[in-house]
Amino acid sequence: MKRIIAFNRVSADGYFSAKDGNLNWVVPDPELDRSVMASADRSAATTPGQDPGTILFGRRTYEMFESFWPRALDGSGEVRDPHSPGHASVEMRGMAIWINAAKKVVYSRTRKSVTWSNSRLLPAFDPQEIEAMKRQSGGDILVFGSGSIASLLTQYGLIDEYQLVVSPILLGDGRSLLSGMPKSLRVDLLEAKAFPSGNVLLRYGRSS
Repeated sequence: MKRIIAFNRVSADGYFSAKDGNLNWVVPDPELDRSVMASADRSAATTPGQDPGTILFGRRTYEMFESFWPRALDGSGEVRDPHSPGHASVEMRGMAIWINAAKKVVYSRTRKSVTWSNSRLLPAFDPQEIEAMKRQSGGDILVFGSGSIASLLTQYGLIDEYQLVVSPILLGDGRSLLSGMPKSLRVDLLEAKAFPSGNVLLRYGRSS
């Protein structure tokens, strides 16, 4: 049984992107990147025959990833951080290898096709199809950003774990990760880990 994990960076006042959608406020943190990479088995991306996992996207986040990650691997030992072009690390290289190898499902009514490797385009969100994905064997299913998809998954009770990296930044305004929730949802704290950069990783599991 696969799990669905929603991973997002949020500001200290609760926004997952600025009002215009930019993420230039994210605080770079190689130690955090190492921790995130170590918390899940990303080695499947380079192991023949293993399923590296699946990423679910809304159109907007997919196009942000599509504009960067396919060309991130330039043959050097490091990859620059998409949130901070002045920083590069081997951890970002590991992330680039995994993201490019992972299966990618993008939900969009406006896109007509996708060309990024291992990508599949679906016109509409279907919770039963997601449940069928979860019943398959293989790597976990992740959601990065994609507030509309994260909101739908939450409404249908399909997310197993929320991983939130709280950055030491107050945006004052921006976009909330979840919207349209018909009721509040209880989650259980699994881990809280602070980093010298001021970033804090919070892991919450869906409460039983």
